[in-house]
Formats: sequence, C-alpha cells, structure tokens
Amino acid sequence: MSLFDVLGSKARLKIIRELATEPRYVSELADRVGMDGKTAVHHLSTLEEAGIVESYRTSQRKYYRLTKRIELRASPEPDPMFLLHADEVDDSERTR
Repeated sequence: MSLFDVLGSKARLKIIRELATEPRYVSELADRVGMDGKTAVHHLSTLEEAGIVESYRTSQRKYYRLTKRIELRASPEPDPMFLLHADEVDDSERTR
C-alpha cells in the first residue's frame, strides 16, 4: 500500500495526529479519535505495516508511537507543488 493510500484515510490521520503528541494505548487512542477498539486496531495495523507507527508493551498495555515524521506541502500557481514526505524519527524524539 502506498503512503498516499495509507494517509488517504481520515481515521488514520486522526490517529497520527493523536500519536504526534505522545504514545497512546489502544483503548485510550480509540476513545480520543471516536472509534471502537476493533476499528482502531485495524487502522493501527495498517500504519504499522507501512512503518509509520510501532508498538511496544508495558505491563498489560500495548502502546503505539510514531516512527516517521510526515510532511505534506501544497502550493498553488505560479509555482505549484505537492509534496508528501516521510522520514524516520530519531530515538531522541521518541517518548515513552
């Protein structure tokens, strides 16, 4: 699945927006973006397969965090540009 396909979902964009602030566990994330847990897990799996998020466990909870910085830029004429870029987040930017 291309980056455009992965990011073409409003639900996945909501999840990314939430994870941009801090790692979250599944039920907390589902509540914050307004979806049930099963749907959240489906979207998180897609994001994980694309390498945009990763999961880790602490005690009984599975947390997700961003692994890539995503940038979208668009500008109109006279210099039209459309850029979608994802690059790795280095370890110093990750929080637990």
